[in-house]
Amino acid sequence: MPSRPVPAIEGVGSRIEEIRLLRGYSLRELGARAHVSAAQISRIEKGKRYASPSIVAAIARALSVNVSVLHGQPYIHMIQQDQLDGLLSPIASALDDWDIAPGEDDPPPRPLSILEAEVRALDDKREAGQQFELAEALPALISEVNHATLLHDRPGRDRERAYWLQAELGRTTYVATRRLGFVDLARHALGRMSAAAPHSGDPRQVAIERWDRARLLGDGARHDKGYRLVRQALRDLDDDGATGTRAVRGALYLEASVLARRAGAAGAVSDLLGAAGELAQQTGELDDYGLVFGPANVSIHTMSVAADQEEHGEALRVAEALRLPDDYPKARAASYWASRARAEAWTARHDEALRSLVTAREVAPQQTRYHPGVHETVGTLLRARRAPSDELREYAAWCGV
Repeated sequence: MPSRPVPAIEGVGSRIEEIRLLRGYSLRELGARAHVSAAQISRIEKGKRYASPSIVAAIARALSVNVSVLHGQPYIHMIQQDQLDGLLSPIASALDDWDIAPGEDDPPPRPLSILEAEVRALDDKREAGQQFELAEALPALISEVNHATLLHDRPGRDRERAYWLQAELGRTTYVATRRLGFVDLARHALGRMSAAAPHSGDPRQVAIERWDRARLLGDGARHDKGYRLVRQALRDLDDDGATGTRAVRGALYLEASVLARRAGAAGAVSDLLGAAGELAQQTGELDDYGLVFGPANVSIHTMSVAADQEEHGEALRVAEALRLPDDYPKARAASYWASRARAEAWTARHDEALRSLVTAREVAPQQTRYHPGVHETVGTLLRARRAPSDELREYAAWCGV
């Protein structure tokens, strides 16, 4: 029985080629604008070379598009099919209404203790990668917390608690929408966090906002700016010995290592990873503020740095040596399996890569379905075989490749 033909696979490379031709750029001209060799771009366009985040960001900037465009995000056809698009507009409206007094007929907000429990429940969904549940619950809760901040307008602990909740909801919205590729909405949410965090009485919230903003800067190929912002956050957040503070500082070290590599400060990378590793050995696994800092996350970031350097064999070595804790947050575990699949795909371990992708789907299906790295790895596996297995075809159909 003849094998079924492999459908055309649209990935980062094909989107770069499409937009390059629309701009009228030759390979040589785009390479000069992006400071990437024409030969590298050619191989990326043909799917023969891994497009690291730093290269994708540089090319996106040269083409005057967002990184999310080159990743094909947001996956409009999938989002409409999943009816998620109708949930995002109310989130934006709720964020916009942060300083508008409620109407006379609006009920008062619930006590702060209840709102705190609601926000922490959403944090759990965020860590589990449950995007639909987050999108459904966020608008009403954002509006209620906005109301609470307007009511608690006198200096004091209750006012700080209300602003802490507003900052935390801003971050949860940022995480959920960034994962789906809605960068403008993610940036809007982070702006609300930036405004609320200084009033929360919690300097760690200020540092976390800078950490997240640095990641957005990195998405836009402004790695040097992001690197400086993270270093500023480290300087401003003193190590008071509290586990929450150490979780935040550890996350900052790890993000700094990634941004340093992409900003061309390669000499600082090992020192930053070393500082993170030393801190992780002291703290063990932490989950404060949903940052998931500890030895496992240090290993995951070591994988990321190796992949950025196209050292996929080294990334796979680190991945194979890592054993995730049984209670590791699902969203972070799924990211690990997605990163491992990428390393396996680029070292021609195609069966192992598919198994890792299947594991990522089992751990956090919603997050995995919309993960741009998963889409690229699936495309790599499809291109690698003239007759892909039914299992790989089914997986590709599930995630929209």
